[in-house]
Amino acid sequence: MPAGAGSGLNGTLPRQAEVMHSPDRSSSHPLRSVLERVSPTSCPTEFNFHCHTTCSDGSLSPEQLGHQAVQLGLQHLAVTDHHSTRAYRPLQEWLDHQRLRGVQAPHLWSGMEISCLLEGCLVHVLALGFELDHHALAPYSEGQSAIGEALKAEEVRRRIHDAGGLALLAHPGRYRLPFQRLIQAAAEQGFDGAEAYYDYEMQASWRPTPVVCEAVAALLEKHALLRSCGTDTHGLELCGR
Repeated sequence: MPAGAGSGLNGTLPRQAEVMHSPDRSSSHPLRSVLERVSPTSCPTEFNFHCHTTCSDGSLSPEQLGHQAVQLGLQHLAVTDHHSTRAYRPLQEWLDHQRLRGVQAPHLWSGMEISCLLEGCLVHVLALGFELDHHALAPYSEGQSAIGEALKAEEVRRRIHDAGGLALLAHPGRYRLPFQRLIQAAAEQGFDGAEAYYDYEMQASWRPTPVVCEAVAALLEKHALLRSCGTDTHGLELCGR
């Protein structure tokens, strides 16, 4: 099963079964029903599917990020370090320990932010809810961008799906190409969705940028794609950028 869809207290992860081998595995992914509930007010106190730790270019350790997530009362969380999943296990262990103490802690999903080329434009893709250490994602978990065929968006999407995860275009309004073109291309290549709600103005306290986010969300709905949200935290406060 994807990491986050039934992890044990000891941090061990069950293997993918029929989900991995079904051609329609993304349509039955357990994270899908969560993302279908994402709204403009979901982040940063209910859901956060885009944040970083010291395992890539963030300032918070996995445990520090977990502490803030608990304080915020988050229900669902994914750490999406650049080309790294090293934060998952220590954070899952910390959250499990909190639950043993009777503390309400968020459900943790595996995550990673992957660089790739879409329409010749360098973009970032959020891989969510995949099986940790799956061989398909090996080119992307070594701390740096892949090269060659593995850098193509269609290949990234395919490998994320092979690992049992969902592929979502991160912050579609931040690239040199218009988000309309990129979301159209992502839909044609089989992506599952995109980050609908994002703070493009990078406020001290996170909030979605109204005009851009509303337009992105409407376009995702038109293409029947999932909507995600996240703070993209790199600093010391999970409620900010």
